[in-house]
Amino acid sequence: MMKKQSLIGTAPKQRGIKYDQEKPRMDLIPPLMELETAKVLSVGAIKYHEDNWRQVPDLRRRYIAAARRHINALSQGIMLDDETGLHHAAHAVCCLMFLGEVELEALITE
Repeated sequence: MMKKQSLIGTAPKQRGIKYDQEKPRMDLIPPLMELETAKVLSVGAIKYHEDNWRQVPDLRRRYIAAARRHINALSQGIMLDDETGLHHAAHAVCCLMFLGEVELEALITE
């Protein structure tokens, strides 16, 4: 009976190559805030419907105001939003992401 030879570990050791130096460093996004922001977005999707934020009239003014309210709460030492129990910083991040998204989309379509 022939003995089976394992192929694992038989190839010469080579250093892996990946050309990603010019790509955005997604690993630099703080993971706890990334998760908290996703939770805020999930609550909003249930409360208002997914992508409803895109339909808000006077979006720019209103989301800047909302972000400022959350930042103001943080300035007062209030960490968590009363309604959601989630961090005010994550709420502010969502507001600013909405604003940034529509403005970046407008740049792309110009």
